[in-house]
Amino acid sequence: MTYKSFEDLDIWNLSREFCINIYKIASSFPKEEKFRLADQIIRSSRSVLSNIAEGYGRFHYQENIQFCRQARGSLMETKNHLVCALDCNYISSEVFMKYDESYYVILKKLNAYISYLKQLKEGHSTKTTSNSKSTN
Repeated sequence: MTYKSFEDLDIWNLSREFCINIYKIASSFPKEEKFRLADQIIRSSRSVLSNIAEGYGRFHYQENIQFCRQARGSLMETKNHLVCALDCNYISSEVFMKYDESYYVILKKLNAYISYLKQLKEGHSTKTTSNSKSTN
């Protein structure tokens, strides 16, 4: 499959939707959390998107994989902030469960994308090795 832009990636689009929804709930946090938990959860959810996009822009599979791993870390950070929001009673258990389900869908797709990139990397290095052997 050929992608023209990171915007064509399902994982980026799912993460974008997640980010938009995180922003909506963070806006409902108490004012004293504006520069604390609200800011952190917004930043970590945006970091998922940014790392996927930046990785896509790299020319080497390994760099893309590394940025996707960073995106995965940011996704987990976002979940941690959701747990804090739940513990502080800023969100209900029902809202938390909704976001937790989205989290797992994104995590699964992100891991699948990383696996896909690893396969491309291995296939590319096999072709490179085969081509260099045939020219010797």
